[in-house]
Amino acid sequence: MQALITNIQGYSIHDGPGIRTVVFFKGCGLRCAWCANPECISGEPQIGFIASLCTGCGKCAAVCPNGAVRKESDAPHRIDYRLCLVCGACVDACYYGALVKYGKIMNVEEVFEAVRRDKMFYSGGGGVTASGGEPLKHPEFLAELFELCRQDDISTCIETSGFAEPESMARILPYTDHVLFDVKHIDSGLHKKYTGIPNGLILENAKRAIESGADVVFRKPLVPGVNDDAISVELTARFLKTLSGVPRLQLMPFHRMGDSKYKALDMSYAFKDVAAPSKGAIENVRESFARMGVACTVSE
Repeated sequence: MQALITNIQGYSIHDGPGIRTVVFFKGCGLRCAWCANPECISGEPQIGFIASLCTGCGKCAAVCPNGAVRKESDAPHRIDYRLCLVCGACVDACYYGALVKYGKIMNVEEVFEAVRRDKMFYSGGGGVTASGGEPLKHPEFLAELFELCRQDDISTCIETSGFAEPESMARILPYTDHVLFDVKHIDSGLHKKYTGIPNGLILENAKRAIESGADVVFRKPLVPGVNDDAISVELTARFLKTLSGVPRLQLMPFHRMGDSKYKALDMSYAFKDVAAPSKGAIENVRESFARMGVACTVSE
């Protein structure tokens, strides 16, 4: 069983309870305009170019078998993606880290070994978190990985947009201790405008996640001008209160830390000029949810 992995990041404290190792799967069915991980959107390997690290030595161009690396310093981007084979020869030749390959094919055993090596650090109920991209695009791989983790007493968590077939959810949830479930917009038309798809399947999967018995925390990416208005907040609160139990919500304030990765991949970034919400604006939204009976925290 294999999957395309963008990164495995240890010692994370923002992706579930305790200290966790985060496995970033490559590929996502959504195209969120504010996405902070653009390198995880495509389901194929990609080469990125970090201009600030480039010395102009030309070694990358010399080894490229298809002439996809531009030599001109004033070129719009170092990589001509129409010619790039994503072989990684340029990455291997770059001593300065200016070229990076996003996406490595790994099998379940390799990923599990990387997770297991960090086990001594999993304090506070920590463990492994599958993120992305959308990890539910790889249900069989994830089920096998989580089953191995459960057998080794490693807590399992998934970060998901909820955009997956019900069968994929059903395959994963029996091995999942924690679910971090994004609720981006309750208005299906606006959800489609900003992510590329309507939200019907996502909201149904939110109910399935709650009914599974896993520990579920809903997360709302708080994006100025998209879902931070009073109507969006009220609709979100109403939806969460239709679910069984006492749903918890975490606000994820928008930031532009993914901007450099858009540039590295020569991708346009629709939100590059949007400012992060102020502390006052974030607190106003949190208080609004609290008044409507939804327990709400803010991610640091």
